Order: sequence, then C-alpha cells, then structure tokens
Amino acid sequence: MQKKKSNVNCESCMNYEYDEEYEYYVCTQNLDEDEMYRFVQGSFHDCPYYQFGDEYRIVRKQM
Repeated sequence: MQKKKSNVNCESCMNYEYDEEYEYYVCTQNLDEDEMYRFVQGSFHDCPYYQFGDEYRIVRKQM
C-alpha cells in the first residue's frame, strides 16, 4: 500500500514566521542544504517539521 503524498502549506505551519529584520517569512527549523533548496524552490512536500500553527489551541484548553 502506497502512502498518498500531500502538499504542505507553509503558511499554516507554526515554524513559518515573519522576520522583521529581513521583512519576509522564514522557516525557523534548521534545514539541511537539500531541504533548504526544496523549500526555496517551493517543492518541499511532506515536510517532517510541519506543525499546524493554531495559536488559539492553548486558549481553548484554558477555558
């Protein structure tokens, strides 16, 4: 059985943050050279570092 490949939307990842110094979004994970190349090219699928960025999750737990 083959796993279905899925695309990763970096915009919803909690590791994708705005860098005010450079004025653009960056991945805060330490990517190796090959991973960084795929990330910059926009072909970084099935990212092992992807974490859904739900900033309200903690608030919901506190209610």
